[in-house]
Amino acid sequence: MKGLLIISGLGILAMLAEIFKFKKLLFPMVLLGIVAAYAFNFMEWKTGMSIPYFDNMIGFDKLAIAFSGIIIATAFFWFILANDYFEEETNLVDHFALVLFALVGALMLTSFKNMTTLFLGVEIMSIPLYVLAASKKKDIKSNEAGFKYLIMGSFASGFLLFGIALIYGATGSFDLMQIRSFISEHAADMPLFFYVGVVFMLIAMCFKVSAAPFHFWAPDVYQGSPTLITALMSTVVKTAAFAAFMRLFMVGFAEISSVWTGILAAVVALSLIIANFSAAMQNNVKRILAYSSISHAAFMLMVILANVRSNLSVNALIYYSLAYSLGSIAAFGIVYNVTKKGNENVDAFNGLAKRNPSLALCMAVAMLSLAGIPITSGFFAKYFVFTAMIGTQYKWLLIIAVLTSAVGVYYYLRVVIAMYFKKQDTHEPITIERSNIIVIVLTTAATIAIGIVPGIVAEMFEF
Repeated sequence: MKGLLIISGLGILAMLAEIFKFKKLLFPMVLLGIVAAYAFNFMEWKTGMSIPYFDNMIGFDKLAIAFSGIIIATAFFWFILANDYFEEETNLVDHFALVLFALVGALMLTSFKNMTTLFLGVEIMSIPLYVLAASKKKDIKSNEAGFKYLIMGSFASGFLLFGIALIYGATGSFDLMQIRSFISEHAADMPLFFYVGVVFMLIAMCFKVSAAPFHFWAPDVYQGSPTLITALMSTVVKTAAFAAFMRLFMVGFAEISSVWTGILAAVVALSLIIANFSAAMQNNVKRILAYSSISHAAFMLMVILANVRSNLSVNALIYYSLAYSLGSIAAFGIVYNVTKKGNENVDAFNGLAKRNPSLALCMAVAMLSLAGIPITSGFFAKYFVFTAMIGTQYKWLLIIAVLTSAVGVYYYLRVVIAMYFKKQDTHEPITIERSNIIVIVLTTAATIAIGIVPGIVAEMFEF
């Protein structure tokens, strides 16, 4: 909870920076604040208690603290990566405030205990991102991305609110645990509109994680948004959305899993097939990573589909979120630096191994991790998902996942082949901020480290 309060305070502080003229101090203050938020988050983990706040509308149990830790750590790396991005912008203060409040919404989604808090978390996280997606005001693609993201978000919010209203009408409560208890006691005579509400909420959450067929304009949004904002969407937003998805369906609606698991299985299958085959036909790196994120969303949904099989599902989703966030931050950090001239296609990486061998190596590790190749963390992320799924009735999804992952290897290796085997189009060196180098190296090293010793992370999150 203290972490959430610190990030909220930083957002308010950012809005005051222009008035009280401490803009130059804002960046180090934000980094220190995020470190403090992580430290308090870690200390709450050590207490081992579930602490309710605001009449049990928010509760920080170990699940919330684990996902909050991943989000705060990712945000720390992201802010360092975005250092020169903020320096270039005249409206620096606005950008800081928007990102920080998006983080507040993300942290609320990890810890909600009430449908009201769920909706507030979704909106507090999403509204700043609509603005950030369109923040390149002179770029028509950025304007288009912001508009499309707003439309997608509005659809999701509509489904979510309608679903919450129907569930409240059936159960008489917004509290997640009270709803769970009501379902358990009245399972035989729940009205039909209650199940409609559950399906509507499932659709809304699928919109939020960009799962097919609700991904619609997600690739356009990823491509049109500034690269670093795309990195934020791909990591922090994804992790928060899946934390909310898991809590909502594996806790709140676990008693009626037969209603929603079949629909979710179809969504997973469609996401795996559409995302991987679509990515294989793309030439723009950001679009490839967009479809890649839809594929990874399918893997994380498989964990939720595996449902409450002891702690296996929870650990698998936490590990996957961490591995995916590390790989994505490294990949988008490199894409940001390589594509500054405007060329975002795969051929922008031609001969990168000769121009900047270290950068090419880090990108290769990130691509191999996202593809799920040993010894990277991405391999064990998928392994844990398969382990969670193997005891379920959805073994056919594992076959689809393996086959489509083979397609995924193709488009990830396209970037690696371009870096190492294609002739470079220019001999001009790539200039990278020292802060960016630090983030890329650290996230790459972490990707390999937790791939070599995955048990350390898995053991950290024993519940």
